[in-house]
Amino acid sequence: MDFTLIATSTFGLESVVAKELKELGYEDLKIENGRVTFTGDEMDIVTCNLWLRCADRVLIKMAEFKAESFEELFQGTLKVKWEDIMPQDAYMHVTGKSIKSKLHSVPDCQGIVKKAVVEAMKRKYKLEKFTEYGAEYKIEVGILKDIVTLTLDTSGEGLHKRGYRENSGGAPIKETLAAAMVLLSKWKPEVQLADPMCGSGTIAIEAALIGKNIAPGLKRRFVSEDWDIIPKDLWSDLRKHARNSINDKEFSILCSDIDGWVIKTAKANAKKAGVENYIYFQNLPVKEFSSKKKGGFIITNPPYGERLGEGKEVERLYKEIGRVFKALDGWSYFIITAHENFEDCFGRKSDKNRKLYNGKLKCYYYQYFGDRK
Repeated sequence: MDFTLIATSTFGLESVVAKELKELGYEDLKIENGRVTFTGDEMDIVTCNLWLRCADRVLIKMAEFKAESFEELFQGTLKVKWEDIMPQDAYMHVTGKSIKSKLHSVPDCQGIVKKAVVEAMKRKYKLEKFTEYGAEYKIEVGILKDIVTLTLDTSGEGLHKRGYRENSGGAPIKETLAAAMVLLSKWKPEVQLADPMCGSGTIAIEAALIGKNIAPGLKRRFVSEDWDIIPKDLWSDLRKHARNSINDKEFSILCSDIDGWVIKTAKANAKKAGVENYIYFQNLPVKEFSSKKKGGFIITNPPYGERLGEGKEVERLYKEIGRVFKALDGWSYFIITAHENFEDCFGRKSDKNRKLYNGKLKCYYYQYFGDRK
């Protein structure tokens, strides 16, 4: 069965997700704010959930229509063939959001959509009541300027939930954003990579997964694994293919942090991700970081000073890392921060910067190019 699929993303990462999809073989992509739309079947649902590193979720777009009244919302939802996808015991979980629309009461919209879906299910199953004890089908009604989009979520937990990060320390960065930072840097495993303020190790772990070509979703489950429309052997076959796609490249990523506890956490996370043999961890303040190698990469997420009232302390840290990084021979550095005066403190204007979001926090990804290989 062919579907219209949506890979959702954090604002600023749409083009990165689109590039991932192109590399997986998808064409005719439609890129919009926060999402990339494309066509695929059951195999593509599995493939995208297993392999997309920077997307938030993979959704099935069920319908899109204009609705300015509850009756229009009900009738538009009723036209959708929900019964072709959902079994009679489906747990129908409806969520919603409404922006700049006449139908602004989200709970009421959710109730109308649920009622219409149940009526649609009656067409096939001839029941008055549904037990809803089966697999979960999360339906989202999104209304923007009176245009309704109805989707089914195939992922369940967000795709940033890789399954390896039990502890994250303070101010963690999402796995999907960390992967995007690595991809945007164009780092290759043959080039030395370091994160001298590694925290829980997310950037290094995502880089190692990329370097080894390990599917980010290989060790987790997805809500659509319980759906009848996707054969169980499809999931097992594509997981087996993903395991066989892991390469034999050897490389070493340097990770250090001033906090000994987070280093222990990072080591545990790397082990759970299966990449502990490719990351070297050290309890070390950033001012002591150095390397004799030429032309390496630093990708890092330093403290922002936003939450703890550490503005002056963070600015001193930025000046310090500016001096440390400048001493490296031909290295490129890629730094994400929400601090507005980062470049002034760092002591150098970036060659390129890109607006990204770490959760809801607006940040800039400052890129400094050395001897890039």
